[in-house]
Amino acid sequence: MAGKSNKGRNRRVAHNAANSSDAVVPTDAPVKDNSSASEPIKADANGVSAVEESTEAKPEAKESETENSTSQPKQGDLHLYPVSVKTQSGEKLELQLNPGDSVMDIRQFLLDAPETCFFTCYDLLLHTKDGSTHHLEDFNEISEVSDITIGGCSLEMVPALYDDRSIRAHVHRTRELLSLSTLHASLSTSLALQYETAQNKVSSPGDTTKTEVPELDGLGFMEDVAGSLSNLLSSPSIEIKCVESIVFSSFNPPPSYRRLVGDLIYLDVVTMEGNKHCITGTTKMFYVNSSTGNTLDPRPSKSNLEATTLVGLLQKISSKFKKAFREILERRASAHPFENVQSLLPPNSWLGLYPVPDHERDAARAEDALTLSYGSELIGMQRDWNEELQSCREFPHTTPQERILRDRALYKVTSDFVDAAMSGAIGVISRCIPPINPTDPECFHMYVHNNIFFSFAVDADLEQLSKKHADSSSKIGSTGSLRSSSEKAPPDSLLHGESGIPNGEKCDRSSTMECHVAMESSPDVSAETQLGETEQATYASANNDLKGTKAYQEADVSGLYNLAMAIIDYRGHRVVAQSVLPGILQGDKSDSLLYGSVDNGKKICWNEEFHSKVVEAAKRLHLKEHTVLDGSGNVFKLAAPVECKGIVGSDDRHYLLDLMRVTPRDANFTGPGSRFCILRPELITAYCQVQAAEKPKCKSSEGEGHVTNDSPNITDVKEDITGEGKDTDAEGASPPTDNSESCKESLSNPDALTEFKVAGSEEDITEKGKATDAQEGASPPTDSAESCEDILFNPNVFTEFKLAGSEEEIEADEGNVRKASLYLTDVVLPKFIQDLCTLEVSPMDGQTLTEALHAHGINVRYIGKVADGTRHLPHLWDLCSNEIVVRSAKHILKDALRETDDHDIGPAISHFFNCFFGSSQAVSSKVAANSVQSRTPKKEQTGHQSSGKLSKGQGRWKDGASTRKNQSSFMHVSSETLWSDIQEFAKLKYQFELPEDARTHVKKDSVIRNLCQKVGITIAARRYDLNSAAPFQISDILNLQPVVKHSVPVCSEAKDLVETGKIQLAEGMLSEAYTLFSEAFSILQQVTGPMHREVANCCRYLAMVLYHAGDMAGAIMQQHKELIINERCLGLDHPDTAHRYWVLVFIFVSLTEMVVEYLF
Repeated sequence: MAGKSNKGRNRRVAHNAANSSDAVVPTDAPVKDNSSASEPIKADANGVSAVEESTEAKPEAKESETENSTSQPKQGDLHLYPVSVKTQSGEKLELQLNPGDSVMDIRQFLLDAPETCFFTCYDLLLHTKDGSTHHLEDFNEISEVSDITIGGCSLEMVPALYDDRSIRAHVHRTRELLSLSTLHASLSTSLALQYETAQNKVSSPGDTTKTEVPELDGLGFMEDVAGSLSNLLSSPSIEIKCVESIVFSSFNPPPSYRRLVGDLIYLDVVTMEGNKHCITGTTKMFYVNSSTGNTLDPRPSKSNLEATTLVGLLQKISSKFKKAFREILERRASAHPFENVQSLLPPNSWLGLYPVPDHERDAARAEDALTLSYGSELIGMQRDWNEELQSCREFPHTTPQERILRDRALYKVTSDFVDAAMSGAIGVISRCIPPINPTDPECFHMYVHNNIFFSFAVDADLEQLSKKHADSSSKIGSTGSLRSSSEKAPPDSLLHGESGIPNGEKCDRSSTMECHVAMESSPDVSAETQLGETEQATYASANNDLKGTKAYQEADVSGLYNLAMAIIDYRGHRVVAQSVLPGILQGDKSDSLLYGSVDNGKKICWNEEFHSKVVEAAKRLHLKEHTVLDGSGNVFKLAAPVECKGIVGSDDRHYLLDLMRVTPRDANFTGPGSRFCILRPELITAYCQVQAAEKPKCKSSEGEGHVTNDSPNITDVKEDITGEGKDTDAEGASPPTDNSESCKESLSNPDALTEFKVAGSEEDITEKGKATDAQEGASPPTDSAESCEDILFNPNVFTEFKLAGSEEEIEADEGNVRKASLYLTDVVLPKFIQDLCTLEVSPMDGQTLTEALHAHGINVRYIGKVADGTRHLPHLWDLCSNEIVVRSAKHILKDALRETDDHDIGPAISHFFNCFFGSSQAVSSKVAANSVQSRTPKKEQTGHQSSGKLSKGQGRWKDGASTRKNQSSFMHVSSETLWSDIQEFAKLKYQFELPEDARTHVKKDSVIRNLCQKVGITIAARRYDLNSAAPFQISDILNLQPVVKHSVPVCSEAKDLVETGKIQLAEGMLSEAYTLFSEAFSILQQVTGPMHREVANCCRYLAMVLYHAGDMAGAIMQQHKELIINERCLGLDHPDTAHRYWVLVFIFVSLTEMVVEYLF
């Protein structure tokens, strides 16, 4: 299926997957381990001579010899069989294939091999031992055609005819090959080469002092942090120029009479010698035509100037091209295989080259920019993302190999979806894609592009802050205008959630409209309900929906489906992207809702078949089957949140949408505006494991519905929930005071601390160094995990929905949630603070602090308590307070960007940074007036509508909506007003009082990095005087990139192997640990390819095992691999990358000591 039609995530894991954790052929790397030239070099029909394989071309050939192996096949193993390949040029290669390999996999290997990398249009023929020949289709597996295990099989590449699509792809591939921009040299490799070069110079007459750690001379991190920013950028590869230009000729398209004889495209080529050629691309070949001026002359220039590939023709017409192309292939072959691999979802870089490189003419780049649409596919070739995803989920997964194929297909399709969603979201925000409901208010606009549904989510936290700056009349006005717009909504929009919002989520926008209609007719609706409805499309609900979707995907219940989903933050907007629910955009689907409610519980739908599937998922998610009442008093039995929506698509699949409360509500936050303050799944898992370990005690307490030890605390919480807690505000609402006191008292409970177990989050701590290491020995017994299923939570307690169970049952359900919430504040939070203080957990920056919080099941809204608990340790208090400052500033900056015109984005960001890090004042009125004159009529209209756009999160920094109608909001901001807003926001959302002099104590270097990464800003890597009033210039802002959250699946099987291996390693069972880590590495290589944090995690533990086994060479090689992956997936300046460099140094020092001991 489509999951197999990927670009060949390589599955050939070395000569034996269990024997070596290394010999992997990366996606875009030359195939060195699996292919070898078996004949001497000879010129092919295209004039192309293959590159000889040098000794450098196999940097990993000896790794399997240095590592221990096991003869017992494991689930990650692949049985490989040699198959020879006859190329179009007549050469022979040998590949190691598995019967389960698809033809697309073979094509990818041939595309990576130096000898065949420029062949793109060919058919594959399989010759078997009995003399028969089979034509291989791209989506076939080898085993479906013939049995290669009997030996004697060979493949032949036969030239195929080009068509319009394939010949353009061939030209694109040729351009790609001629650039080294896809070669990512890591710092570790660069330093090693630099050291080797220096030593070579010393071996000849020279100054020996220059060899003493030459790499430290140019870094200078210890002396000047701000001045050494440029060292955090990997130096770009030095390009080898093969040709001046290759562009599509202005003779295109071919005239009709030339199309009839096979002409497809015309290319204009300028060689390094300065010669200009016009090349004709036909269905069979490329040749130089006789055109010289403005008139096409299609006759061949010379009979011998033709070839079946563009590279072959260029080598014939340019000797300089031939020489330079050989150098490029040799450079790629000499690089580490991982450095050739393309990362599917690379991280954003917050630093750009300084001075900014000159922007030179590149006609090919201009063509790509103008012809490519928003999305990953060419025009007319839109992918059905939902069908691809669900078909991959339906792949068989009973055997280990089937599970690998399924996981790999899911990973590839989801990664492609996220990539296309990013491009589409940029188009939506840039107004390049029209909405499907243009007559509705802008805040309710929805978009469909490339078979992806897009909608906006709003920043409700900023709404709370702005309410304090807006007068009551503006509040009334905004509500009134929203009501009027909702009245215009068509009746069938009720389920459309279903017509406009098919895809759940921000469709809750439709729920928002329904809510306001309901408020008009029912003025006695509770304030909690009213405010809760306006939160449907907020940042919090979008985050929760993504987590809920991921949870149900991991539950993996047969017959229950979820949509692909991604959240894209760009230019201050949050866009939610989802695959389109089948049939939702064609006609009325009012009868397709089978489960849940679209009107917040007034009418609840129920279906027995759907309910049985939801119950099965609920058991795996610790959700309880319970009864609720609808608006008419009817009783329904549910096993999911009331507002979820179970819909049958036109493909007859059962889809569950709007999963914003898959875990129960946090009982510590139950005031208005905190509807989506829910507990994290990591906490629920850890709590269930602890309770399972004390099952007898749990059973006795469940019967009473109380926790005997903590009953005073629970009473306090209950009083606050029913009383004073309702006065708290929003998601950042202050938790009940009495409960806060009980939290402090619980710090002295050593028994509670010792019971705490951490269940690692596969989302946040998969590769987290320090936090993972701190928890290696804390895995709970396997048998206790099964008994956790008895601990179930009602997701609808502490909500406005009416529960239908007995009073005792409801009280017991509420008690369970309170216990889990108290477990968070009384056990987990104090334990986490203690681990921070004792360095058991040692985050180094805001990102690793957030990952550590999430891994322990702690929501970021508790970071204020963490800061208060670490106030006696300045480095921890600075880390927490800086993160609070950055998160508060992020919301305010995104609000400013949302209201900024395209031409003011650079000035707005630089002014914000100057206010944040310097002491800048508001922009003068003269500049403001000029900006007003430059505004477009559309933007003015948008400004006048702002009073009605409650859901747009219109940011009123200080001056309210009235002044923002005339001026860009960033112009009013000064350092004083900005820091005042930051302090107010920190208090509102995180219950944290920033000191008055916070701006003088903030760690500016780390805060700049953190803020840029969170918002997607790229600044110039130059020296900044952060003590000046205005350290940033407009020219320092180089880029604004989207920041993405996604639900790309991980391989749970490999993760379980890693966890088991860590236990074996802790017990000193090195051989068993090595086997488990190797299996995990092998599986992950096949599922995700090498460029993934999980693969780096395996490399880390393999290096650790080899180090303890005394194999220093093997440990160094594994550590080098982890460094390459971390630099690409995390960035050179990530704490984990720095920590792994330290580990590599430690291994080298140990190796040196061993050599010294051996010699002396």
